[in-house]
Amino acid sequence: MKIGVTVKLDSMDGISERLDHLLEEGFTTCQLVSWNPAVWTEENAEVLRGLLEEKRVAPSAFWCGWEGPKVWNFYEGQATLGLVPPQYREARIKNLCDGADFAKRLGLTDVVTHMGFIPENPLDANFQPFCGAVRQVAEHLAANGQYLLFETGQETPVTMLRCFETVGTDNLAVNLDTANLILYGRANPVDALDVFGKYVRNLHAKDGFYPTNGHDLGREVPLGEGKVDFAALFRKLRELGYDSHVTIEREISGEQQIKDIRKAKKYLETLIEEIYGGCGC
Repeated sequence: MKIGVTVKLDSMDGISERLDHLLEEGFTTCQLVSWNPAVWTEENAEVLRGLLEEKRVAPSAFWCGWEGPKVWNFYEGQATLGLVPPQYREARIKNLCDGADFAKRLGLTDVVTHMGFIPENPLDANFQPFCGAVRQVAEHLAANGQYLLFETGQETPVTMLRCFETVGTDNLAVNLDTANLILYGRANPVDALDVFGKYVRNLHAKDGFYPTNGHDLGREVPLGEGKVDFAALFRKLRELGYDSHVTIEREISGEQQIKDIRKAKKYLETLIEEIYGGCGC
């Protein structure tokens, strides 16, 4: 089990320093997170791959964003997020394929993204076109020898599973964000493993509370202070044979973010040692 953290890659400026800071905090792995397609050039990939090799940092995945509006709530989010809104679909298919090609140049097999509020009703007129768009991206990644990981949150576990079955490629997987299922009011992450556990290839260690109104997401909090039962989660992951990456994500900024990440690292190391008998962090 390897513990890492997210590292922003919306610019090459300062990336060497961000990787140095990661190492100073005791991490050797990360998810690279980028929302800026202008960064995804062959030249930047060559430079970044050299830096990663020089510093001996091994990214677990490339988190690939997409262009256009994005509003993280239950109303505008329906019309702006992922591949679900038809008006942004074509451009975002290209974004995801371009991001996957950039990740391939870095030697990465796992590409993660948010797909949006997938229609829960399989008879919804937008469900099949959405799945067709996912299939187009998945087939591009398959040609690269890559997996397409859905980050959990905006859809119920059953809806995600149904999408996987409908798309039908064998390179779809899950980036389990432990808090998002709670923040979006979709599921308990421990129980969600009963539905899609075999598909989990990466994990965002994050914590939070359920929504308290019908418009806004729930509140994210430091690891161990919210509703996620991490002990039960890791016990079930072990039963499923999961022994891969755990990526700390704390979606605030500044000194408090650093403090919370340090605390999360210690918390996870202790828990993984107890349940798995070791931590390759």
